[in-house]
Amino acid sequence: MNARKFKDKLGTSVAWICSGITILFLLVFLGRIIYKGFSVLSWNFVFTGPREAMTEGGIYPALAGTFWLTALAILIAMPLGILTAIYLTSYGKPRWLVRTVRIAINTLAGTPSIIYGLFGMAIFVNLLGFDVSLIAGALTLAILALPMIINATEEALRTVPQDFRDASLALGATPRQTILRVMLPTALPNILTSTIISIGRVAGETAPIMFTAATFFSRQLPKGLSDEVMALPYHIYALMTEGTHPAKQVPIAYGTALVLLILVITISALAIYIRYNIRRKRQW
Repeated sequence: MNARKFKDKLGTSVAWICSGITILFLLVFLGRIIYKGFSVLSWNFVFTGPREAMTEGGIYPALAGTFWLTALAILIAMPLGILTAIYLTSYGKPRWLVRTVRIAINTLAGTPSIIYGLFGMAIFVNLLGFDVSLIAGALTLAILALPMIINATEEALRTVPQDFRDASLALGATPRQTILRVMLPTALPNILTSTIISIGRVAGETAPIMFTAATFFSRQLPKGLSDEVMALPYHIYALMTEGTHPAKQVPIAYGTALVLLILVITISALAIYIRYNIRRKRQW
């Protein structure tokens, strides 16, 4: 066996070993959550509120709070992210502004999530006077989602063949019409996929909402944007770190983690399904 074949086999073996270790850790992680959380999982657990100092009952207020936080954050971040990506790919002038925007996006993408929480508390909670509320948390999560949506949308727009744009302009379409009727529809599958995946990350964040939106305990759903909310990630954190009855609250925390995991996996699967269907219809 020559040196080249030996290196190829060695590299392949190392890749298989690393993949196997990764899968093993993933299975152990998922298996522990499923084993610990399945014992408390039921319709009553999902659709009722907590009782008896969160030692009994369910997680419905936290589930609803996560839904509203995530939905509002994406509704705010998605149009801003898409418009920013269109500006960067189709206009991009003046150059100094483009460079500044790109630096800001890259900085936001690499910023720890706890910094978003401190920023949201300083700006939305204290400076703007929103207090700890649904709107403050949603705005903070929207800023967290922006870099993901911008980068993914920009990459999707860049994959649109240049011939499509040239043909549209040659037929008399304006640059705005080309963007709206050619570029965005062509890039739509990738934009939707990345946006839905960002929903999964936003739904699972704890640090950004600790100081801006989340409350430890509530039996009621939020009635307005100024109300505090429970959220699944913070609910897990609170039960594991601040609970006074660990024998009863730790299983609830694992059950909440299992629900959150199912939610994130479902969202990711939905992204794959939507992308597949859009591409299949276009092939026809």
